[in-house]
Amino acid sequence: MAESGLAAVPVTFVVTRDSLHAVAEQIVAPARAAATGNQFSLVATDRGFGTPQLPDGGCVRVDGLELVVENGDGEEKRAPLTSLQESAAAVGLPSTGLAEASLELDSASAAVLAAAYQLGDSVLREFYAEAIPLASATNNQLWPEHFDIAIEHGNEQSGERATYGLSPGDADHPEPYFYVAPWLPPNDLTIWTADGFTGAQLGWVDLLNVDDPRATALNFFRAHRDALGAVG
Repeated sequence: MAESGLAAVPVTFVVTRDSLHAVAEQIVAPARAAATGNQFSLVATDRGFGTPQLPDGGCVRVDGLELVVENGDGEEKRAPLTSLQESAAAVGLPSTGLAEASLELDSASAAVLAAAYQLGDSVLREFYAEAIPLASATNNQLWPEHFDIAIEHGNEQSGERATYGLSPGDADHPEPYFYVAPWLPPNDLTIWTADGFTGAQLGWVDLLNVDDPRATALNFFRAHRDALGAVG
């Protein structure tokens, strides 16, 4: 564990992240859509991610390496995350077309992912709380397609709007990272040097040895908000 309290990313992280991404996109989000009719975004939870409270009061969530189905009375059914087909059956979804192969999962990697989401959720909530109406900020949500947790912030008409978020990593990033992605390319790209997109990034490794990774990430958002001229 680093001085920051964050754990370094294990070598198994990418395959675990990709397996959990599939669970989010093909199991947990469809479970919410089935219960609500059209809503599919997710939220960070203590040990992973899941649906917000469903209409019946329950939820579907990933807790470490387990899939949890909770009903409105708080009763839980837990099942190990083995394959997409078996996970679909556990939440009452059709398994047609889902992969039969075993999911590749590692508990240490799942813990890093959960810690990243918890940190991202906390930072985004405070950043959102600073926004004034002109910024038209949106609540933070975990989007299953890209598997990131993000908000939008800034006046679109003046070209200041951007997406602020925490990504668990992608094809260009093997580790989690905070990012700011302006909707319109800034005229001066000096501080906008992200890999794979026009924006800025703060990598997981940059947070491992700072005293306060939360404050570091929040100041990263603030600095790039100010560089865009967006109001707080």
